[in-house]
Amino acid sequence: MAWRRFLGMLLAAGIAAPEASASRFTWAFGGDVLTLDPQASNNTFTNAFLGNIYETLVRHNARLELEPALATSWELVSPTVWRFQLRPGVRFHNGETFGAEDVVFSWNRLSSPGALARGNMAAVKEIRATGPLTVEIETNAPFPILLNALTAFYVMDSGWAAARGAERSSNLAAREENAAAREANGTGPFIVRSRTADGPTVLANFPGWWDRPVHNLTEVTFQPIRSAATRTASLISGSVDAVVELPIQDIPRIEASPNLAVVQGPELRTIYLGFDHFREELLYSDVKGRNPFQDIRVRRAFYQAIDVETIRRTVMRGNAWIAGSMASPFLNGAPAASDSAQARTFPFDPEASRRLLAEAGYPQGFSIGLACPNDRYVYDERICLAVIGMLGRVGIRVQPQIETTAVWSRRNNNLDVSFFMLGHAGLPLADSYSTLQEVLNTRGDRIGGLNVGRWSNAEFDALRVRIAAESDEPTRRQLIREALLVEKREVGHIPLHQQPIVWAARRGIDLAPAPDNRLRLWLVRVP
Repeated sequence: MAWRRFLGMLLAAGIAAPEASASRFTWAFGGDVLTLDPQASNNTFTNAFLGNIYETLVRHNARLELEPALATSWELVSPTVWRFQLRPGVRFHNGETFGAEDVVFSWNRLSSPGALARGNMAAVKEIRATGPLTVEIETNAPFPILLNALTAFYVMDSGWAAARGAERSSNLAAREENAAAREANGTGPFIVRSRTADGPTVLANFPGWWDRPVHNLTEVTFQPIRSAATRTASLISGSVDAVVELPIQDIPRIEASPNLAVVQGPELRTIYLGFDHFREELLYSDVKGRNPFQDIRVRRAFYQAIDVETIRRTVMRGNAWIAGSMASPFLNGAPAASDSAQARTFPFDPEASRRLLAEAGYPQGFSIGLACPNDRYVYDERICLAVIGMLGRVGIRVQPQIETTAVWSRRNNNLDVSFFMLGHAGLPLADSYSTLQEVLNTRGDRIGGLNVGRWSNAEFDALRVRIAAESDEPTRRQLIREALLVEKREVGHIPLHQQPIVWAARRGIDLAPAPDNRLRLWLVRVP
C-alpha cells in the first residue's frame, strides 16, 4: 500500500521507551471530543478517541493492518453474506457479557436520525444473530472491503443503553443528547472515569480487557488546549506529557530540548475547499436569485485564484504535500503521486480567474462567506486567511466565518455553508473508497454524509457502485482513478494539500505513531 512508503518514517522517528512500571499519562490536542456517543459523530478525532473506550469487530493496528478484535474469525458464505465468530469471554466495563445481541442492537441504532456514523456502513443491508456468539452481515452487493468498514462500527451494550434511555443515537446537529453522550460503557482498554466538556477527560485502565495490554498506563488525562502556544508551553513545562498536533513553528524549539522529542510525517488527510452546489441561492452571498457555484467557470476561477504553493511554503512552512485530487496518493487504491490524476487540474493564474468571473457575469466579483475552523487542522485559520487574501485580488469579497470545531462541525452537519474548508483522511477505511463514498458520492440517507456541498454527478456515482463490488485490485484502481478524474473535470472541490502529522512528547515515551493520526492508548508506554 502507498502509505507504507512513509510509515517507516513515523516508526523510525518513534520515541522509544524502555521497560517501565505503570504510569499516569496526560496529553493534549487543539480541540475537544465532540461526544462520547460512539455513533453520533463523523469527526475523525472524536472517533479515534472513542476507539480507546469502545471496540469494533475488526481493528487497524499501528501499521494500519487489519486484525481481529471483537470478532475472532470470519468467512464469506456467499457473495453478499459474511459470517463472524465473536470473541468469547468479553465483558463491558460494567461487567455485562458481550454477545451477538449487542452487535445487532448497535447496527439497529445506526438507523437513528443523529447517527452520523451510519455512512461507514452504507454497504450493509442487515446484521443478524445466528447464535450467541455468531452474526451474519449481509451487504447490498458484493463488498470486498467490508472488513475495513467494520473498523468504524463501535459495539455498545444493549442492556446498558436501554437502562439509560439511549437506544437511539444522540443528534449533534439538533443538539439532542442522551446519557451515551456524557458517559460510556465499552469493551475497550480504558474506562471513562470523568468527563468535562472543554476540560479534562480522565480515563482509567480497564483490568478486565480481553486483550493483552502493550501499554503500562493506569490513568490517562486528555486535556483540550485550543491555543497552540499554550499547548507547546504546557509540554515544555511538563504540564502535559505529549501533544498530538504540535505547531510547525515550534518543531525546532522542541527538537532543541534534550528532554523532548518530535515525531512527524505526512498524514493521510487532504485539506480542501468546497462549494454549495445545491441551493438555487446561496445562504451567504450578495448574489441573489442564482447560485454562482453552479457555473463551472466560477468554480474554476476560485481554483485558479488560489496559490497552493505559496500556502505550502509560507503558511505550512514547507510541511505539506500539494494535492491534485481529493484522495491522497498515500491512501490504498489511490493513484500514485506520479500519476497525472494527482496533478493539479489548472495552474495558479489570477488573470485567468478574473477573465472567467467576467465571462460568468461577475466582472466585479461578489461576496461569499467562508466557513473555517480555528482549532481542527494544522494552521486552518491561517490557511483560510491566506485564501481570503488571494480571492480578494480577483474581486471575491470573502466574509470569514471562523469558528471553533464544535460550532463549525454543527454548521457542516446542518449544511449551513456556502463556501467551506474541510479535510478527509480516507478513514475509517484507510482506503480511497472512504473518500469516494462519504465525501464525493451524492448525499443520501446512508451515504455521502460528508458531502457538505452536495456535489452530485451520476457518472461518478455509477463508478462508485462498481468500485464497491470490484475484487480485482488492478481493475479497482483503474475505476478509482476514473472516478477521481470525473470530480476533477467538474471542479467539484479545490484540494489544497496533505497536512503533516506532528506529535511531540517527553523523551522516553513511546506514542506508537501511525499515519492515520490516531493515538492508540493501548500501545503507549510511559517511563
